[in-house]
Amino acid sequence: MPAPNELTPPQLNRLIGTPNCPEIDRIACPLLIRRFVDRRARFLFVAPSEVENVADRFDALPFDIDNVFWTYRGTACTFDTMIEEFQLTSPALSIMARIIRSADINRHDLHPACAGLLALSVGLSRQYRDDQAQLEAGMAFYDALYRWARDGQDEGHDWPTATGAAA
Repeated sequence: MPAPNELTPPQLNRLIGTPNCPEIDRIACPLLIRRFVDRRARFLFVAPSEVENVADRFDALPFDIDNVFWTYRGTACTFDTMIEEFQLTSPALSIMARIIRSADINRHDLHPACAGLLALSVGLSRQYRDDQAQLEAGMAFYDALYRWARDGQDEGHDWPTATGAAA
């Protein structure tokens, strides 16, 4: 039985955020860490008022909130900060960063793909009340975004020559 001031996993899950608004960096940053920094990284999503306590208890590094190291810097979003600090350089990650930043700061004029990313993020936030389930589901489309940025940008869809039929 946990101490009165201790959080059990079910209690921690109840503190996890709700889908009232999409948090682009809450999926983008874990993807970046899991794919390029530490495959075994775990992520805890808690109410802002609980971040400091949970970070201390689990020896975790908070991200994407005010007054922490891993957060916005000027016009750069948390994803940008992580790319810079982890010294991750690739054309695909640079393209992803522009799309993620554009969606995260609601500047659709910065990259045409950001509206699609925002639409998918809003959809995920409406499908999943549990942040861990949302994260796992979102990893697939962020992986797909990375693959598109890496080697799929030149591919298009020419409807008149496309095949397929619906009955």
